[in-house]
Formats: sequence, C-alpha cells, structure tokens
Amino acid sequence: MIRMAQVEKRYGTFQALHPLDLEVRTGEVFGFLGPNGAGKTTTIRMLSGVLTPSRGTIHVDGINIVDDPVESRRRIGYIPDRPYLYDKLTAREFLAFVGGIYGLTADIISQRGDNLLDEHGLLERADELVEAYSHGMKQRLVLSAALLHEPRLLIVDEPMVGLDPHGARRIKDRFREVADTGRTVFLSTHSLDTAQEVCDRVGILFKGRLVALGRVEELLSDRGSKDLKEVFLTITEEEMASARTGDDR
Repeated sequence: MIRMAQVEKRYGTFQALHPLDLEVRTGEVFGFLGPNGAGKTTTIRMLSGVLTPSRGTIHVDGINIVDDPVESRRRIGYIPDRPYLYDKLTAREFLAFVGGIYGLTADIISQRGDNLLDEHGLLERADELVEAYSHGMKQRLVLSAALLHEPRLLIVDEPMVGLDPHGARRIKDRFREVADTGRTVFLSTHSLDTAQEVCDRVGILFKGRLVALGRVEELLSDRGSKDLKEVFLTITEEEMASARTGDDR
C-alpha cells in the first residue's frame, strides 16, 4: 500500500529526514513511533501530500503522489494531530462539506455519512452543532469524515490525545476494523500501549532515521521483553548514547 524509496526532507541546511525506505502492507495497522523531533510529522505530511520530498519517491496504492497528487489523495484519509472542525456546522453539514471536496454525490454522502455516524455513535446527534460535541465526539466525527470517501489508506497522527478510556477503546477498535476490511492504517502515536495493542508492525524513527522495524511480537522477543514501552526506551537510549559517542570523537 505504501512504498517509500530513499525519501529525504531538508529545510535549508537541516535534514529532518534521512534516506528512508519503508513498505507498509495492505490490511495492516502500522505504528510509526519516535520521540518528539524525530521526523514523524514531517514524514506523515509528505505521505499525505502536504509536503514534497526533497529526494526520493512515495507511492500509495501504486500511485506516485508527486506525479499524480489528485488521484493519490483520493486513496488517502488523513487525520492530523490538530484537526479543524467548523463549530457552527452540524455533523451532517460537516460531512456534506467534506464529501463535496471529494466530488461525492449528495446521495452517497447521505448514505455513507449516516452509516458512519451510526457506527461511531453519533447518528442521534447528527443535526446538532459541532460546538456542542465533547472532545471524544469530535474525534469520532473527524474519523467519520476521513473515511467518508472510502480511502484505501488512513493516516492518523496522535489519535488518542484527550480521550477517556471508553473513547480510546472505541477508536482503537475502529482502526482494527478498517484494516480487517483490506485497507491500511498508518498510525503515529506517543501511546506505546496503543501501538502494542492494535499495531501489526511498528517502525521507530530517531533523529530522522528508521532505527527499528518489525512485528510487535518480534521486537519484544528480540529484546526479551513483554512491554513495547520498555523496548522503545531501550532502543532510543542506545541511539542517544551512540550519537553522543559520535559527537565526542
């Protein structure tokens, strides 16, 4: 579903992402992990077409996102870490607005929209203004909007921020359901518990470099641990120590 080949991103003399080769398969939940400043958001913005790579190629569902940005974006649903909602619209009006951007007909928007709102527990309040929604309800509305055009790839940046345990459980279950229908979820999160619970594979980014990649159970086994948080801390601490050693030379 995703193929990134020698992808780099520079901002002037600063290299935010070093050559990255990464493949993410159809039907999996892939966790993209790393400390603050590792380059995760830069990678996600390139993958979603918001930023252009300085070098390398990115394909989504076989489509080069630079050569054919319109068609590639039809395959992608993107939920940024700070999604914007129009508080003076109702949920139905918001979905109609998003569906119009993707060129969906009114009938399709109505049918899919109501189905998604129902699945996410929002249908009974679909005609209320978004400003009356709780944080968790807004998160579920954003997820409904991202899935409205039936993307092949769902990209999510920090989905659990501010959610109570019930809301988090509902969102995590939904990611698994999306992947089980043959689509792909690319999930960036600081919640290592979430990654361990829902992801098939994870990649760990550190200072713009991919320093670990594999199935969750493989990474745990290789480190003799049952806790992905422990593995993450060990790997990133080793990388920090290695960087300090290199700086001292």
